[in-house]
Amino acid sequence: MSKKEELQIYIDGKYYLKSEAKVSVYDHGFLYGDGVFEGIRVYDGVVFKLKEHVQRIYASAHAMMLKIPMTQEEMVQAVVETVKKNNLKDSYVRLIVTRGVGDLGLDPRKCSLPSVIIIADHIVLHDGEAKTKGITTMVSWVRRNPVDGSSHEIKSLNYLNSIMAKIEANMSGVDEAICLTPNGCVAEGVGENIFMVKNGKISTPPTSTGALEGITSNAVMELAKKLGYEVVVENLTMFMLFNADELFFTGSAAEIVPIRMVNWRQINNGAAGTITKKLMAEFRKLTRDPTQGTAVYS
Repeated sequence: MSKKEELQIYIDGKYYLKSEAKVSVYDHGFLYGDGVFEGIRVYDGVVFKLKEHVQRIYASAHAMMLKIPMTQEEMVQAVVETVKKNNLKDSYVRLIVTRGVGDLGLDPRKCSLPSVIIIADHIVLHDGEAKTKGITTMVSWVRRNPVDGSSHEIKSLNYLNSIMAKIEANMSGVDEAICLTPNGCVAEGVGENIFMVKNGKISTPPTSTGALEGITSNAVMELAKKLGYEVVVENLTMFMLFNADELFFTGSAAEIVPIRMVNWRQINNGAAGTITKKLMAEFRKLTRDPTQGTAVYS
């Protein structure tokens, strides 16, 4: 790829070619995972739920006393500008805020100014037949951190908990892992919210289990309610998953992905269920609705 074709990365108000974009090795985001991020989709020139994503990153930053050096409105414009500068119509945006450059100690007071990074690129998580036949999953031994610890309600740069679970899934030959809470209830996937369908009712675990409150999961719940389905936030057990009529993951990168197997137990007939497919179709329509996001190209 020539330098003219290279993607341009936003770092603290300036743009750098992808091959030249760098952060300091003293940045506490690199040294300690001290920062927050968002993964955001762009569909046909519209950044889907951009304002909601920006609100969430500011909430995550506030929880860890990280002062973002720009307003939410300025952040929205920076994301739009980055997508536009790269001339992208359909893409994936990674929005990152780190604590900034400090010293080798972990004291955040040593970091004088947080750093804002915006990457507009592409991502593929589950391709091929994943959306039609569904994916295979297993329950990981890696439990979600308790909510009084490093809570997954904060979308931080420290994803070691998820990475360890993903490694186990890879080693076991399945597509994805499911993480439990310390008391054994279902929390979420490694980077997705999880939903169960049973007798026409749709259930998902509460964020008090340590799961992240998902932008996509909230949108899917609203869609399901509009379609007339009962949607319940409740604790789920492995027994309930094994005997579900349908299971699916949701996430900004993953969108909606059916689950056909959990711990080598087939879910129903082992294919995407009727309700899941209906939600996938409606969600696709929603992502193409320009009122559901922020337009890049006017």
